[in-house]
Amino acid sequence: MKFLPTIPLLGYLVLSIFFSACKNNAEKPTDSNDESRNDKPPNVILIVADDQGWGDLSSNGNTNLNTPNIDALATYGVSFENFYVQPVCSPTRAELMTGRHFPRTGVYSTSSGGERMNFDEITIAEILKSSGYKTAAYGKWHNGMQPPYHPNSQGFDDFYGFASGHWGNYFSPMLEENGKIVKGDGFLVDDLTDHGLDFIEKNRDRPFFLYLPYNTPHSPMQVPDEYWNRFADKKLNLFSDDKENENIDFTKAALAMVENIDYNVGRISAKLRKLYLEDNTIIIYLSDNGPNSSRWNGHMKGKKGSTDEGGVRSPLYIQWTNVLKPGKKIPEIASAIDILPTVTSLTNATLKTTKPSDGKDLSPLLFENEIAWKDRFIYNFWNGKVSVRSQKYRLDSENRLYDISKDRGQITDISSRLPAITDSMKLAKENWLAKINPITSETDSRPFTLGDPHYQFTQLPVRDAVAHGNVKRSNQHPNDTFFTDWKSSKDSITWDVEVLAGGQFEVQMYYTCAKENVGSIVELSMGNSKIATKIVEAHDPPLKGGENDRTPRMESYVKDFSPIKLGNIILKKGKGTLLLKATEIPGKEVADVRLLMFKRVN
Repeated sequence: MKFLPTIPLLGYLVLSIFFSACKNNAEKPTDSNDESRNDKPPNVILIVADDQGWGDLSSNGNTNLNTPNIDALATYGVSFENFYVQPVCSPTRAELMTGRHFPRTGVYSTSSGGERMNFDEITIAEILKSSGYKTAAYGKWHNGMQPPYHPNSQGFDDFYGFASGHWGNYFSPMLEENGKIVKGDGFLVDDLTDHGLDFIEKNRDRPFFLYLPYNTPHSPMQVPDEYWNRFADKKLNLFSDDKENENIDFTKAALAMVENIDYNVGRISAKLRKLYLEDNTIIIYLSDNGPNSSRWNGHMKGKKGSTDEGGVRSPLYIQWTNVLKPGKKIPEIASAIDILPTVTSLTNATLKTTKPSDGKDLSPLLFENEIAWKDRFIYNFWNGKVSVRSQKYRLDSENRLYDISKDRGQITDISSRLPAITDSMKLAKENWLAKINPITSETDSRPFTLGDPHYQFTQLPVRDAVAHGNVKRSNQHPNDTFFTDWKSSKDSITWDVEVLAGGQFEVQMYYTCAKENVGSIVELSMGNSKIATKIVEAHDPPLKGGENDRTPRMESYVKDFSPIKLGNIILKKGKGTLLLKATEIPGKEVADVRLLMFKRVN
């Protein structure tokens, strides 16, 4: 508009205001309030894939699949080329939530209580909620089930999904919604995204934090036909360097599941555009660990569970339209512990905690092209193995040194050539272990909590219980198991619990029972409190899950369990043992049991 400089200043200002007003009116939805969206803190959407490797994206060079919507986050946002998470699920999720090394938070396992993040940790959701954000988590929590470990106790206004480490069925499964048992609707990732889209719609006019911890491509390998059919007969171009151990059908199923994630990321992006929220929403995308099988992963060493590059390198894409420079690539190393301080910086949220923070604010890297960024160490830890990553090197769990800038596959050990660097990283590893002082199952004294006075429901799955006598788990991997072979009055199931506030609780047991075994009397007790009921209705559904599996699973198959009311029990505050047993067994077995649900009634 060459004529504007010749217009008198007043006229220029009038025209500028006019054009600006027209632009703003055109960009806003017709039902938008009068407040400018630019005056609001940015929304934050954090999307975490489960067991997706760094190489499971077309943006990272994998020609076996197509992920245009996830790739677009890198194209129109910023990508970190050296971003690291932990080797397995719970540790990474705890670091994302707290900005702290996971052993500090109480996490040391992925099941049976070891996945719990200490409830006094301050989470990213609590920080944003205290700054006026509406918060929601839809998906796999995996950092504690019973309040105050539950996501509703950790800053999330709304939760829908499951709190365990893995689930046995991805098609309309049993889930929970803010503590209540509910039934899912369709394929799980699609269902979780539906809830996310609804949350965005409802909170379009206020700042929100949406956490979408998806459950795929974690096994069991279930995916809708639409996605599986793309791969069933497809000839793959890229394979694992450990090709003899690659299960091609597993690889195809994993890639099909990632394409489904991509579809759902596209739905999220489209919703933001439709509601004119894209330029005021930060989208963050990453995975929680390396791939869950041997498949192409950029020729890196290791997979899920490994502290080597392939087990801990993750994509990290951050998009903030019209704020972050599109297509920018950041070579500096970064870690899951950096997400919380970075988000609090970008949103100007107030971080109030007395606990030491381990993460680093990455926002200078996002905005500045030339910056004096101090090198540091990133630590990866699992099953007693520690590796250390600097900007250039990785010292592995066996104290072998690799120049990752030239040797991402960790082929050539150069520790003997660089003894000073090797010794300094060995010392850093030793000091880090001494500082974080990780707990173990032997040193963890935390019972399972029951009856948090701020929450109505407490779920106690048999995952967290101990079987006695004939009773056994349906599978060695506890998270989605049930107890079976309950045959004798000498058999029992116990939970080590702490009642946080005494009171009266209605108790339901989720069970299955064959017709010929109806009639057992089941008793639940703790201390002097005792209730009992008789199983009078048969409920004997078949095992399910296998009909939707694309490859054989290692987890338990599942069933549709039905609730039976055991009665109302009065529990006193304090620690003790919750005991479930049968006093009469007219048939060959009592029942199969999935969980107990406690509902506070006073």
